[in-house]
Amino acid sequence: MAGAILILLLQCVFLCSCAASGKAEDIHAGDENIVMQDETIQGIQFAESESQNTLAEPSESSAAVTWGTQTVKGFVNDNALHSEIGDIHFSCYIPETYDGTSPYALFITLPGWEGLYFQGVGANMVEDFGPEAVKYNDKMIILSPQLDDWGKTSAEMTILLTEYFLRNYNIDPSRVYLEGFSGGGETGSLVMGIRPELYTAYLMVSSKWDGDLGVLADAKTPVYMAVGEEDSYYGSEPLKDAYKTLYGLYNEQGLSEDEINRLLVLDVKDQSWFSERGIGDQHGGGGAFAYEDSIMGWLFGENVR
Repeated sequence: MAGAILILLLQCVFLCSCAASGKAEDIHAGDENIVMQDETIQGIQFAESESQNTLAEPSESSAAVTWGTQTVKGFVNDNALHSEIGDIHFSCYIPETYDGTSPYALFITLPGWEGLYFQGVGANMVEDFGPEAVKYNDKMIILSPQLDDWGKTSAEMTILLTEYFLRNYNIDPSRVYLEGFSGGGETGSLVMGIRPELYTAYLMVSSKWDGDLGVLADAKTPVYMAVGEEDSYYGSEPLKDAYKTLYGLYNEQGLSEDEINRLLVLDVKDQSWFSERGIGDQHGGGGAFAYEDSIMGWLFGENVR
């Protein structure tokens, strides 16, 4: 009798062990399916880029993206990268031709106050820097983050979003562009004071500089500063001061005038420029810089490393 009981106990242990093993395999297979669904979202197979430095290496679970469904001006809105410092909401434009087999450029455009996330999903699309950029390169992925403010956390989120796409898409690291308008320009300047080497060039529009100019000077990332002479919110003096400081830092490094001019541009527009375009307010009217070939062309055409 005791022997029969022992045999039954051994059979139970064996069956439970098999069931547990089978359950673990099922869970593992489920995880693989989840990852594959994320990697092939919108019919795109992501390509890894191993050459990028990272601000932080999020775990796979903390770096998953929830993709939105609302489309405006060709951009899919309310995507969210779930990072360790919070959800990073963004709109994105991925050309239909992208299949991961060849490297594409990457452009990140940071909207002003009216385009922040609390203003509503897609509020950032009132600015046309993203949609206009499509015209300059048909092999370029474009992102427009909807952040919460124009401070340090938003700058770190911008960097994390950039790095996520550099790691998970086939991106040409010599063609990674950044633009910021108004408060987004302040965020962009902070990015330039933290990880300027990630970007090929930075366009700053109708804003003021908050970032570390010394870090930017060491990296020598080209910057174009565009502002109205009488910008109704910032004025033009903050960017003029930043230009003078950065110019001086480059001078101290022994750069020639021609070398500095290739790295640094200050473009101050007077009221006549805005009036010709039917614009009264020079600050809000800074959005019109998106339509200027001389400015957008500088960003995308003049500064390939």
